[in-house]
Amino acid sequence: MNKITCDLCPRFCSLSENKVGFCNGRKAQMGKIIPINYGKILSMSLDPIEKKPIQFYKNNSMILSVGTFGCNMNCQFCQNYEIARAKESDYPTRKILPEQLINIAIDNKRLGNIGIAFTYNEPLIGYEYILDVAKLSEKEDLDIVIVSNGQINEKYLRELIPYVAAWNIDLKAFSEENYKKLGGDFKTTLRSIEMISLKSHLEITTLVVPGISDDLELFKKQVEFIGNLDENIPLHLTRYIPRYKYTLPPTSIELLNEMKEIAKKHLKNVVLGNI
Repeated sequence: MNKITCDLCPRFCSLSENKVGFCNGRKAQMGKIIPINYGKILSMSLDPIEKKPIQFYKNNSMILSVGTFGCNMNCQFCQNYEIARAKESDYPTRKILPEQLINIAIDNKRLGNIGIAFTYNEPLIGYEYILDVAKLSEKEDLDIVIVSNGQINEKYLRELIPYVAAWNIDLKAFSEENYKKLGGDFKTTLRSIEMISLKSHLEITTLVVPGISDDLELFKKQVEFIGNLDENIPLHLTRYIPRYKYTLPPTSIELLNEMKEIAKKHLKNVVLGNI
């Protein structure tokens, strides 16, 4: 039986007809790869933009935040695993077409809404939906914000970047070895960060997880990498709390403070979160 390769992310899932990729959001059907989570919204909320976290772009604003199911990584400490590892059949969803989502965002302008944030699960596995919404948003003066792990191949990211006002990329660790533990590709996230930093507002988040992202020598290399791109890129250091399949004790506040001091040698804006 012929298989089709999904080339959206570095997994390059090879799928037989009607089979779903690792992310649970993309499927081989009629000789094509289709996004089965297109417009299927699981979570929607009008949030402060700082909650994304986007703290240095139009702060004190609200943004309509939406998410669906699926993710192309498999972090054992996932904070949103209920939907990130969900399948299409796990929860009822609300079908919202791009034009409808734009209208909801416009209706919420009276409450201070500045746009639409794709977040909660891994939004880029629903690339087609984001792109369709983003193209419509330009006409309505709505900002597009994406909170992502950055696991997307270059040709797709290049097409999307011009439509996105602000990003928060989750840099989960600073080694290929630790990225493999999480089911991701280290170089892909670094390349995404580099590309985005040239065109859009970018903030980076690292959840400081024991045994994954708490090595201080690797962290020094991480902040040097970010600083060499632009010392003004904000870095959010977030405290890990036991979640999903990871039961180690929470990250110590002392370590977070030490990492903040290391980061401040290379970056102007370092923020501690979840403390």
